Amino acid sequence: MSRRLISTAALLVLTAAPAHAEVKSATPGGFEVGGSVAINAPPARVWTALTAPDDWWSRDHRWFKGSTLSLDLAPGGCWCEQAQDGRVSRHLETALVDPGSRLVLRGGLGPLQGQGASGGLTFDIKAEGAGSVLTWSYIVGGYTPGGLEGWAAPVDNVLSAQLANLKTRVEAAD
Repeated sequence: MSRRLISTAALLVLTAAPAHAEVKSATPGGFEVGGSVAINAPPARVWTALTAPDDWWSRDHRWFKGSTLSLDLAPGGCWCEQAQDGRVSRHLETALVDPGSRLVLRGGLGPLQGQGASGGLTFDIKAEGAGSVLTWSYIVGGYTPGGLEGWAAPVDNVLSAQLANLKTRVEAAD
């Protein structure tokens, strides 16, 4: 019996998801989601990838088909999406940059733009062994008809998927 338990535990460790994310809190007035992902790359490489969202943010989670994403790291800078025909969406604004270790963005992602809601999206990168751990948190508050708690799980799922894309992209660069 104990051999079977050990085998099962080993299998779970080997097949565990690369990212840990969760809805930390959800109320009608806001929510907090976040998690962490271990990336087999040094912090400098994770930072370079993180600050180039067009390379890792899914094309399925953009407003415009064939658009590009850019991130201006200057205070007040734009995480913007631009369509080939000139349409533009300002998703987030740069609030704090500590190169290589911390990025804080403010605003409403995706459908939250049209709601009376805004938030702070924070990314922290720390060295761990030969790799890095990227920890993220998105805290959103405001008003939307029916409350914001229903947005927490979908936003968490989208952000978790995007950061899994980032991990895959960074690790494939080896």
